[in-house]
Amino acid sequence: MTMRLSLFAASAVLALATVTAYAAPATKTLTPQQQRMADCSHQSKGKKGAEHKAFMSACLKGKSTASTSAAAAPAAKPAASSAKMAQREKMKTCNAEAKTKALKGADRKTFMSSCLKGH
Repeated sequence: MTMRLSLFAASAVLALATVTAYAAPATKTLTPQQQRMADCSHQSKGKKGAEHKAFMSACLKGKSTASTSAAAAPAAKPAASSAKMAQREKMKTCNAEAKTKALKGADRKTFMSSCLKGH
């Protein structure tokens, strides 16, 4: 019995060591594009929505990030914001209507598609 317990314990330790060795992430070198993406992402902290998108686009293209993001964000934000709000409201309305009709599965999908298109 003690022999079996010792073998079991040894097997468990060996299995744990093997899993740990494979689970430990190897240091991976990033491609230049991945590094640029990481750098731009770190620089864009605090930006959200259209401002973040404009900043990332300019940064990844290598353009001046300070001037481009400040110039591009105000122009893009109002149009994108109102379009998103309209879509959000439409989605809420369609969801509520589908819920009151107790639609499920394919019937709900068909209804939502039609409702969101405005038909």
